Amino acid sequence: MHWMRKHFSWFCGLLITIGVGGYLTFSLLTDRNRTIFLPGETSHGHYQIETKCDACHTPMMGVKQEACLQCHAEELRIANDTHSERKFTDPRNADRVAVLDARKCITCHVEHESDMTYSMGLTLPEDYCFRCHVDVGTERPSHRDLGFDTCASAGCHNFHDNRALYEDFLSKHLDEPDILDEATVPIPNMIQIRQLFEGSKPKPLRIAEQDAPPEIDLNEILLHEWESTAHAQAGVNCQDCHTQKGIWKNKVTHEACRTCHSNEVDGFLAGRHGMRLAQALSPMTPDIARLPMKSSAHHRNLTCVSCHNAHQFDRQYAAVDACLSCHNDTHSLAYTESPHFGLWEAETNGGREVGSGVSCATCHLPRETHKQDGIEKIVVQHNQNDNLRPNEKMIRSVCMNCHGLGFSINALADTRLIESNFNGAPSRHIRSVDMVKQRLKRRIE
Repeated sequence: MHWMRKHFSWFCGLLITIGVGGYLTFSLLTDRNRTIFLPGETSHGHYQIETKCDACHTPMMGVKQEACLQCHAEELRIANDTHSERKFTDPRNADRVAVLDARKCITCHVEHESDMTYSMGLTLPEDYCFRCHVDVGTERPSHRDLGFDTCASAGCHNFHDNRALYEDFLSKHLDEPDILDEATVPIPNMIQIRQLFEGSKPKPLRIAEQDAPPEIDLNEILLHEWESTAHAQAGVNCQDCHTQKGIWKNKVTHEACRTCHSNEVDGFLAGRHGMRLAQALSPMTPDIARLPMKSSAHHRNLTCVSCHNAHQFDRQYAAVDACLSCHNDTHSLAYTESPHFGLWEAETNGGREVGSGVSCATCHLPRETHKQDGIEKIVVQHNQNDNLRPNEKMIRSVCMNCHGLGFSINALADTRLIESNFNGAPSRHIRSVDMVKQRLKRRIE
C-alpha cells in the first residue's frame, strides 16, 4: 500500500507537471494566451502587440533602440524635434547626458511599469525637464511662477514635437479670430492625381466591362455598387483589386489596397487600427480596445473594408458612421450634438460647400499635402493616432483650417470641452500666446 501511495503521488505530480508545461507551451504558441507571461501591464500605445514579444525584445539583449525606430523613426524624423539625438551626442552636452541619456527611447519610456507610467508612455517623473532647465526662471521672467511639472500639461512644451507651439510660429498667428473667414479643409481627388501620373483621363467603367473570371458568381447588387464608385470612375476593374500574384482572391486585404493607396495603408498600419496587422498578428477587434466600444462591434475585424465597405467605398460613411458604429466613449457619443456635426450634416445635405463640414475623419484622419515626382497631391493620413500623441499636433494639421491659433490651443487644453466634442467655448486659457506678445512688446520698447 505504501508503495502504491508513493507511486500514485509521483504519477499525479508528473501529470500536473506535464499539464502545466503543456499549457504554458500552448500559451506561448497562442496569441492571446501569451499575456500570462507579461511582467506587468503594457502602455496604451503598445498593448495591442504585447504578445508579439520580438517586436520590441531581442532575446538575451533586452529592448534595442532599433526596435523603437522600426515603428517610430518616421514620426521622429518629421517632428522638428528640439531634443534631437544630435543634441545629446554633442560633447558639450556630456554633463546633461550623464543626468538624462535621451539618446535612447527606453530612458524615458519603459514598458510593463503601469504604476509609474504617465501619459504618452512616460516613465520618468513629470518634472524631468528640471534636470536641464533649472535656470529657465532666471532666463525667462514669465516662467518664474510655473512649476516644472507643468511644462507639457499646461499646453506649452512637448519633448519631441513643438511644431504648433514654438515661439516663431506663435508670433506669426497672434490675434487671430476664433473662427476664420474661410473655414474649409483640403479635398483629396484621386482621379485627378491618377490622370496626372498616367498622362490621360481614365475611362469610366460600366457593369458590362467588369473583368471577373467567368467562374466567379457575381452579385448584381455588388456590381451596381462598384459601378457608382470612384473606383469604376477611375477605371479600376475587378481584377485590379481581387487578383494578387496572378491568383483571384475573393477577400481583398490591405496589400491589394496598397497598390494605389500606399500612403493610406502605411498610415493605417502605423495606427491602432492596423498595428496588429503590421506585426503579422490577427486584425484588431473592438473587444480588446481600452476605450469603451459598442458590444455589437466587439468581434469585428478592423481592415480597410471595415470602414470603406467593400464595393461601395463610401467616404461619407467612413468619415462618421463607421466610427460611431464601434466607438462608445463620451467624446464620440457627444459628436452628434456638437456644432461640428451640424456643419457636417449641412455639407452632406448640399446646404454648404464641400470641405466645410467637420466629421470624425476631418480631425482624426487629417488631409496632408504630399509631393511625388514634383506633383502635389492631397492624401488622408490614416494613422488616427498620429495627431493625438500629444493632441497639440492637431493644431496645425486640423484646427487651424478653421480656427485661430489661440482658440485652438485653449480648446485642446480643455478636457471638459473635449469630452463634449467641442460643444461650447474653451474654459481654459493657455498663456503661450500672451507670453509671446509680452516678449515682442519688450523688444519694441
